[in-house]
Amino acid sequence: MKAYKMEALKRAVLLVLISAMVVTPSSLRAAQNAGQAVAKGAPQPALAVNKVDDDDTDQAQKQEEAKERERERQEQEREKIQEQQEREQERQERELERAVRVYEKATRALDKRQYEDAVKLYDELIKKGGDRVEGAYYWKAYGEFKHGQFKEALATYEALVKGFPQSRWMHDAKQLAVEIQQAEGRPVKPEDQADEELQLLALNGLMHADPERAWPLLQKLLESSRPLKIKEQALFVLSQSGSDKAREVLASFARGQANPDLQLKSLEYLALFGGKESRQTLEEVYKSSDDKTIKRSILGFFMIGGDRDRLLAAAKGEKDADLRGEAIGQLGVLGARDELSEMYQAESEGKVKRKILDA
Repeated sequence: MKAYKMEALKRAVLLVLISAMVVTPSSLRAAQNAGQAVAKGAPQPALAVNKVDDDDTDQAQKQEEAKERERERQEQEREKIQEQQEREQERQERELERAVRVYEKATRALDKRQYEDAVKLYDELIKKGGDRVEGAYYWKAYGEFKHGQFKEALATYEALVKGFPQSRWMHDAKQLAVEIQQAEGRPVKPEDQADEELQLLALNGLMHADPERAWPLLQKLLESSRPLKIKEQALFVLSQSGSDKAREVLASFARGQANPDLQLKSLEYLALFGGKESRQTLEEVYKSSDDKTIKRSILGFFMIGGDRDRLLAAAKGEKDADLRGEAIGQLGVLGARDELSEMYQAESEGKVKRKILDA
């Protein structure tokens, strides 16, 4: 009985061993999958996380590469714009240099009275445009005026007014327009001119064309409250007349009988533009005046006129030591050695003798 039980146990164990050795397809697949998982060293969920991280890294790298390409494109665009600007600046500089050369060439032609050539060159500058165009308009009109092309000159002037009403050349251009109209035989009415200097220019033309009509206008201007500079210019217009009436008006101002501020300027114009009668007026004012500034100025005017006799009289008879010295100095400027030598011999005052020697 005991032997029977042992035999049965052996068969049971053998049966289990045989069953364990039987491999089914499903078990094989399971084993293979498990083996692959073990071989890779990680479970399936960890693999998915790694794949997401790789995708993020690739996306960031692509974005950075795109930014770098954009930076390079922008830099190339900036370089392109800078190159264009540099080329444009070089072109403008060449144009400016050329314009300067043409302008200078036109000016030389104008100086040589080659008016026709000058007008053509200025016209070339006008067509090209640029910084010199306003000056080219003015000088073209001037060249046409000097060439006797009065209508063309006025047309050029009007083009300047229309195209550049605020031009720095406008004041000179208006004066030129007045001269052109006067040259055409169409004197401009001074009273119609708003600009004071244009009024004076018109008065100057009127003084030569119709003195009788110009006189009251000048007189009115000199008696007005206009600025001193304008009145001095009016006196200059008066001095250019050369008539006896003009000299009388100047002499009145020179004696201080009118506006004292105009006395010195009147004396100057009498000295520069007057004749024998004007020098007589200077002498009378010198003798009657107590103003050292006035007397010193007249001594200078005597020198300008080469009037040795009146200077010598002042050097000998003047009571003021400073004015005597001034007269002696002016004689020295004129080279009046004989007169000074004669004075030195007769002079007793040491200071005056030294002044004579210095002269």
